[in-house]
Amino acid sequence: MRLEKLVADFKRALFGAKSEKAAPEQYELAFEDIETAIETVHAERDADVALRLGKPRKSNRGHLPKHLPRVEEVIEPENTTCTCGAKRHIIGEDTSERLDIIPAQFRVIVTRRPKYACRSCDAGIVQAPAKPRLIEGGMPTEATVASVIVSKYADHLPLYRQAQIYSRQGVDLDRSTLASWVGKAAYELRPVYECLLANLKQSTKLFMDETIAPVLDPGRKKVKTGYFWALARDDRPWCGDAPPGVAFTYAPGRGGKYADDILQGFSGILQVDGYAGYNRLLKRASQDVQLAYCWAHARRKLYDVAKAGVAPIAQEGLKQIAALYRIEADIKGQSADARLSARIEHTKPKLAAFEKWLAHSRTQVSAKSPTGEALKYIAKYWNGLNLFLTDGRIEIDNNPVERPIALSRKNALFAGHEAGAQNWAMLASLIETCKLNTVEPHGYISGIFTAIVNGHKQSDIEDLLPWNFRG
Repeated sequence: MRLEKLVADFKRALFGAKSEKAAPEQYELAFEDIETAIETVHAERDADVALRLGKPRKSNRGHLPKHLPRVEEVIEPENTTCTCGAKRHIIGEDTSERLDIIPAQFRVIVTRRPKYACRSCDAGIVQAPAKPRLIEGGMPTEATVASVIVSKYADHLPLYRQAQIYSRQGVDLDRSTLASWVGKAAYELRPVYECLLANLKQSTKLFMDETIAPVLDPGRKKVKTGYFWALARDDRPWCGDAPPGVAFTYAPGRGGKYADDILQGFSGILQVDGYAGYNRLLKRASQDVQLAYCWAHARRKLYDVAKAGVAPIAQEGLKQIAALYRIEADIKGQSADARLSARIEHTKPKLAAFEKWLAHSRTQVSAKSPTGEALKYIAKYWNGLNLFLTDGRIEIDNNPVERPIALSRKNALFAGHEAGAQNWAMLASLIETCKLNTVEPHGYISGIFTAIVNGHKQSDIEDLLPWNFRG
């Protein structure tokens, strides 16, 4: 199996000859993402086996220390009266223990299932069925798995460090065990992520941006570059009804074809930076996408010039852009129609004056100078920069999507894009969407795990999205 070969390659790189060794922490991150991906594959295989054989695979993940407090729950049968009319009596029970984590406290959930038998006849034994679990035969509760995921993907705490924290409480768990839990969870959460992505693409106004994701490549003994593409919706500035959300997708490159693939099924206004790869979207036969460009990126070009030294033209450009942002600050939170009216009245004249200034200023400097390059950028994207004058839903910049993707680069270090990057993108999508909707991530993920193991219907998958889930 290719993923298992990657594990062997990394172990050789970490523990091999001195000349082949690399920083241990770097490879610890890689190991856990490969192992998570392997467990996702295993979970998919086990689901197929369970479907064919009618029973899940059982496994034993170890024992739990005796000093942890126990919280017992007893699952009684619905009816303990024998068919002969007599009362059944307990003759034994099955006991299982699972590790449960609540904030800043470890505890053990002890589940007892008494067995009842009749003393008056031999009609048989009655016992309540065991509750379904996310990790069948394993020790973690759904809340424990949720805690591991939130610690890694929200708090950027790698699995090997979490294992060290658990060890201080006497709970000895290998990083690979935690990776196994996360891999199983990723498999179960995939439909929720896919539903989130599909829900976002139903909108007619979205943001998109991409950020570098360094990827470890042990075969070539260096880091290669992948990308996380973020698709986001945030209608709050104009009081839109749709809840905010963000969905990340990993791709091995930055070509426009990846954006086009991710946006299959979307039509409308896409707010982006000036990256030329998005132009591919304009070549669609249906011509169903408009690109609105980002004034923050235009401003940054002039700011870099002004910061480098005396640059009166750049300073004047920054002054005019600041006036546009003051208008936007005043109309934030108003309806789309009110924003559009204010822009036509106040912003449109300023942009008309800016366009004349831009044309004149370009004749005053060399096109190849830093100032000339900055002005050329603004002129190149002028139409897209002005699109917010035609629709009150469009923002002046792309900042709403840049905030959620400004995540820890160290947390996004993988062994290979097939071996964990998309799991990271999927889990981070749900967590960041929780944050955008002021939903507590641990309670949300723990709750949907419970719903999933209790047989939540695929046809009602939208009920599990962060803004819909009620727990």
